[in-house]
This record gives sequence, structure tokens and C-alpha cells, in this order.
Amino acid sequence: MKLVRAAQYVRMSTEHQQYSTANQDDIIQEYAKKRNFEIVKTYADEGKSGLNVAGRRSLQAMIADVQNGSADYEAILVYDVSRWGRFQDADESAYYEYLCKRAGISVHYCAEQFENDGGPTSTIIKSVKRAMAGEYSRELSTKVFQGQCRLIELGYRQGGPAGFGLRRMLIDQSGEAKAQLARGECKSLQTDRVILVKGPEQEIETVNRVYQMFVVEGRRERQIADQLNSEGIATDLGRSWSRGTVRQLLTNEKYIGNNVYNRTSFKLKQRRVSNEPDIWIRKNAAFEAVVSQELFYTAQGIIRERAKCYSDEDMITCLRLLMEQNPTLSAGLIDAADNTPTSSTYRNRFGSLIRAYRLAGYQPDRDYDYIEINQKLREMYPDLIGDVMARLGAAGASVTQDVDTDLLLINGEYSASMMLSRCRQTKSGSLRWMINVEQKVAPDITILVRMDAANEHVVDYYLLPIMDIQSPRLLLCETNGVYLDTYQFDSLDYFTSLSERTKIEVAA
Repeated sequence: MKLVRAAQYVRMSTEHQQYSTANQDDIIQEYAKKRNFEIVKTYADEGKSGLNVAGRRSLQAMIADVQNGSADYEAILVYDVSRWGRFQDADESAYYEYLCKRAGISVHYCAEQFENDGGPTSTIIKSVKRAMAGEYSRELSTKVFQGQCRLIELGYRQGGPAGFGLRRMLIDQSGEAKAQLARGECKSLQTDRVILVKGPEQEIETVNRVYQMFVVEGRRERQIADQLNSEGIATDLGRSWSRGTVRQLLTNEKYIGNNVYNRTSFKLKQRRVSNEPDIWIRKNAAFEAVVSQELFYTAQGIIRERAKCYSDEDMITCLRLLMEQNPTLSAGLIDAADNTPTSSTYRNRFGSLIRAYRLAGYQPDRDYDYIEINQKLREMYPDLIGDVMARLGAAGASVTQDVDTDLLLINGEYSASMMLSRCRQTKSGSLRWMINVEQKVAPDITILVRMDAANEHVVDYYLLPIMDIQSPRLLLCETNGVYLDTYQFDSLDYFTSLSERTKIEVAA
């Protein structure tokens, strides 16, 4: 009997499910053998959430192959309905299956107890299974959130860098301190927890000086930033102080020892929202305070009173005056401007910077969204570069970071830098990524991080050697030919492996 050509699609949700795709493959292979299918191609999304299609490059590639007619198979084999996706809208899952069926390619769920034959029974069962898959993600999200809230209330830190003047301390289940975590380092045991502790004495003194300058001396954030920069004091990221970074130091409750969580929500990969203070999760006096409560709350009162001085019209007028001096507005420009409310004040008052821009009559040539996207990418950068350094350290490499250029020097032998590239969509719907390589501090390897279409998650990485970057300005498409796509990777595992040391045995 002639074998039917088929492709298989496998997906695991997290990188910790190391055997998941192999298990799926075993079931699919057994199904194919019994049903006379010949598997000619495999699409695999490893460590990818099934909540949506963003970031699932293999699923996207499979659907693209089906739609453009390049699929050289007649069927697609999937482990079960949930591996196809745990979409919050069950119709989205059905839509992707419909695209395959419309192209004459059938979809088979190998571990399910029903035949996907298009009959009323399979249609009903699939609808229920799809709804159950989405509900599972919602229930899991709720359980995880409740667990995180419980840990916050017990005084444990949940994610994020410690901040200037603070450090993350790893403790065991009995509460005994084990080790101080460097930036990018994570706990290795599930029973371990993380708390915040005071950092170096010099940083503690600087934090208190900032509060003194603001509360007692009446200096503005910009003046404080200028003072710190003139003294050569860098932030916890090794960068210069700005009006915005000083404001963050003055307003975060962790400096009086409070553990606060759920200020923003980004559940089930839906839209990120800022929550009202009454639903924040907190544990007061969870950590040792860096500044006194009196000093901290006096600073908050000054900030609130100063904001009240600005009516909505006053704030819009400030934006218009800023527009007269600068052709392009941005959050960074607003935070750097004196006698102008901060960008966060505009977001809180008007809901978003974009709405404030529109009220001020600011109409740039391009889409407003790029302003917020760029700000989001700047916020993501420290965690991504910290993760790279942690990976290299775990591989046994020595890594140092240049304070001025952010270049990483690895094993004292070669340098690397990271660049995040936001995704831009053309009028025809194609996706594009732009990169500008700084020639003055060109590294040996540039790690280009490409974001997905929604600019929410990392899609992939390009490891570009300086010798092959012929132009300081590159425009990448979804596919770029063998010359560039040779350097394309789904993870940083290969980059990490470059730094590993191999022992060379000396002949006797």
C-alpha cells in the first residue's frame, strides 16, 4: 500500500519539559505506522506557550507552507488538540485547522480517542477540547498567580532586578542565607527563595543622599542626576543617572522594605494593564529598610503635590512647548526636560503617552506606537543582557561588561553586544527588522534580538560576526537568504557554547 506523505507538529510549553517533544514524537510515529503515513517533515516549537501564535515560528512556517502551496505532504499529525494550541479563543484554533483543510491537507490528532473526520461527533468533541485547553491555561494562570501572591505576602521577592542600593539574597527553606545572587542569576532549587538585602555601604549612602537632596535641599530630579553624574556615580546598570532613574529611586517602596506585587498585569499574554493600588499585593516591612519611612513618605507627598499643581491643560501646554523645541517627542525627552511632568505622570493622567500626544496635536510621520514600543524594549534590555551574562557564567566563561559601551568581553578574547530590533509591518503585511551597528565600538559578534509582530516577545536571534557586516545599517525580512539566515538561531545555546572551554590533554 502506498504511504501517505505527512508532516508532524510538536510543541512543548517550557524548556524544562525536556522529554515532551520526544514523547509526542513516539506516539505520532506509532500512529503513522498504523495508518500508513510517511513523516517527511517535522515542525517543532520547543519552549513555546500555546496561548497564541506569536513566537511559535514553526507553526507559523507550517501554516505559511500550507497557504503558499509549498507543503509537499497531504496530512499533518499532531499529538493532541492542546499541542495545536491553548488559544483563549477556541475559534482561533479552529481557524488554523481550517486553513489546512482548505488546502487539501488533513489534520490528525494522534493521541485523541476520536477520528478527526469532519463529522458532527468530531466537531463537537474538538470544540469541547479546545475550550478545555484554553480553560486549563486560565486555571493554571490563576493558580500560579495565587502562589506568587502567597510568596509575596510571606516576604519573598518575585522576579526583577534588585535595584541600586539593594541585592538579591538566596535563602533555603529554613530561612538561612545561602548566597548573594548576581544580576541574571536564578535559584537552582525549587525550595529556595529570594529576598532583598542592603547593598554596599557606599550605595546605601548614595540612596539616602538622593532623598536628602530631594526632601531637605529641595532639588529637582534632574539636578540630583547631574550631581551624581558629576561625581562619577553610576546606576546599578552601570549607566548615567537621568531624571527618570532618580524618580524611580524616589518612588519605589522597596527602599522602605515593602514587598509590592501586581502593580501591572500581563496575564495569558493579553494586553498589559496598570492596576489600581487597591489590588496590589503587598507585605510591609518584608526587608530591611534603606531609608526611613518619614523620609520616603515626605518625598511621596512632595511628588503628589507637585503633580497636583498641573492641570490637564497645563500638562498639554508643557508638551506643546516641548514640541516647539524638538521635532520628535519621546518618553526619554520628556523625562530629561526640566519644568515638565515626567512621562509616567502623563501616562497616569491620560492613560498613555499616545493619548497625551494626540491632545497636544503631536502628529509624527510614523505610527505613534513606536514610541511606547521603544520604551518597552529599553526596559527589556537589562534583563536580556543579564540573562546572557548568566548563561556565559554557567558555561564557565569569564565575562566583563564595559560601563560606557555595554560591550561584553568574554574570556578576555572576543567581544559581543546585544541589540533589540522592533518588528515593523509594511502596508502589504510583510514584517521587517532594522539594525544599526555602531562602528566606533563595533563588537566581534553582534547579538541581534528580533521581536515578534506584536513586539511583546523575542522571536529569534542573529549572531552577526563583524567581518560579515558590510553595512552599518541592515534591513531584515522574515527570510533573508542563506547569507544572513546562516546566523539565525532560535535560542542562545550556540552562542553560549562558543565560550565553553575544552581541556587539551598533553601527550606524555
